[in-house]
Amino acid sequence: MKVGVYLAHPRAGSFNHALFEAVTDTLAAEGCEVSAHDLCAQGFPPVLTAEETETVDAAGASTDPLVAQHRAEVATLDALVFVHPNWWGMPPAVMAGWVQRVLVPGVAYKLGRADGEPAGLLRAGRALVLNTSDTPEERETGEFGDPLARVWAACVLPYVGVTDVRRTVFRTVTDSTADERAAWLAEARREASALLTPLREAAIAWPSARRG
Repeated sequence: MKVGVYLAHPRAGSFNHALFEAVTDTLAAEGCEVSAHDLCAQGFPPVLTAEETETVDAAGASTDPLVAQHRAEVATLDALVFVHPNWWGMPPAVMAGWVQRVLVPGVAYKLGRADGEPAGLLRAGRALVLNTSDTPEERETGEFGDPLARVWAACVLPYVGVTDVRRTVFRTVTDSTADERAAWLAEARREASALLTPLREAAIAWPSARRG
């Protein structure tokens, strides 16, 4: 099982980094092949080129080696994990740029016409999104409508074929205690492990079906 884990936070030592490490360690301990990417540390270039603004025709080969690497890799993954804070109701710019430059037509989806329905191309049918926030849940959902839930679970991931989207928000981080953060890390580990259950079941069922 191959899982890609993507972190978007520029400050080393942040709680997002702790979540990232907890998830990658858990997945590796479960026997996964983990492709772990700290996008800021890797210097992922988030800005679209003019040639990358096509939404229908399949994208050509990227001239940026890091973008090309991520495009090739994402097509091979069985599951995805995204770790990032809620900034202004949006993912950090590097994560938004990763989505726009990597999940392109011909790689992550195909579209017959601009107003048509997409066909997802990714083999990864499930994803886990871990967010941090300093906004209380009541205000996030009641006043703002939880925009990150819409970004991932309604807009991005179903478009590319991911039908099982799991999301956990840890809040509020800035005034959290050491005990709270330890409990949140334990929860992140459980969520990462639970993400693998459907993959294991599918892996067991597939050879059984072939033998039948």
